[in-house]
Amino acid sequence: MSDDTDTGPDRVPGAPHPRETLRLFGQDAAEAAFLDAFQSGRMHHAWLITGPKGIGKATLAWRIARFLVATPPAQDDGLFAAPPPPQSLDIPPENPVARRMLAGAEPGVTSITRTLSDTGRLRDRIVVDDVRKLSRFFGLSSADGGHRVVIVDAADEMNDSAANALLKMLEEPPKRSTLLLIAHQPSRLLPTIRSRCRTLRLKPLSPDNLAAALEQASAEMPRDPGALAALAGGSAGTALDLLAGGGLELYARLMEVLGSLPSLDRQRALALAEMAAARDAGAKFDLLLDLLDIAMARLARTGAMGEPPRPEASPGEAQLLAKLAPSPAKGQSWAAAAAAISARARHGRAVNLDPAALVLDTVFQLQQTAAE
Repeated sequence: MSDDTDTGPDRVPGAPHPRETLRLFGQDAAEAAFLDAFQSGRMHHAWLITGPKGIGKATLAWRIARFLVATPPAQDDGLFAAPPPPQSLDIPPENPVARRMLAGAEPGVTSITRTLSDTGRLRDRIVVDDVRKLSRFFGLSSADGGHRVVIVDAADEMNDSAANALLKMLEEPPKRSTLLLIAHQPSRLLPTIRSRCRTLRLKPLSPDNLAAALEQASAEMPRDPGALAALAGGSAGTALDLLAGGGLELYARLMEVLGSLPSLDRQRALALAEMAAARDAGAKFDLLLDLLDIAMARLARTGAMGEPPRPEASPGEAQLLAKLAPSPAKGQSWAAAAAAISARARHGRAVNLDPAALVLDTVFQLQQTAAE
């Protein structure tokens, strides 16, 4: 099994690694579809697991991998009755395969993620050398005749050379092997890769399932779980990021600035800008940009639907959204502004413009949209 670090790209900071997460919440339909294929003998050699970030795609992939390696293939009855077909993907924690996977020592499973470059920095793409390592994996693990599983997390992060190398493997898959491709944006994959995979689409979590997933991750729930659910959009990963970064408090501060529009409370705007410019505030600024996207999306939805989304993500948010987006036309204005404002802010972030100036520029664009 490939090495994984606590800060790897396939792990949400502060949460257990997906291979350590034995329960999956809210994705019964996807699990049932895979189990049906397994039991019916129509197992595909490659599966594309799609859906928004943080809803359990990696957890499902590791559950499938644990199940495939630990579950012997169905055999004829012969002289003895065959064991009953499995009714779930659950594998007991005391199972030797589960123990080896928990320790990162199961030879039948490996994962491909973004790796470190020669300079020691995490690459932003999966490169061809990462995929070529699979040849060695299949060669070493073929002797025992067991099932071999590869998890690519995430497949839409491959560069062109890596994608083409993986495509060749999908065209001629090794025997008794399964490739599990996780994709947040499957449209970024080569059409030829998508066509060679069976797709499992995962859905955002309901508030109850979101709460259960956070409890499993030992997260401390806020006083208003409804607000967290509203901002997280059914993603446990997003919810954990919000909790770690003080996202609920930051969103409330953003709502205070928006609440002063079309006039502008400059003191609140300056305070928000100073927060973004503080030393080591890069993660906080990135979170602010994400929350800004959420706020504008909720504004656009309010105008289009004629009422604010529920539950509120901050006290008094519903009244504020109704004030700033009172009509479908205004909702369209916010939707159009959202793309331009977000792209401009993120471009400034990418080229290292002054964070405080970026925040103030963004606020002035919000003010202009509100005043139109």
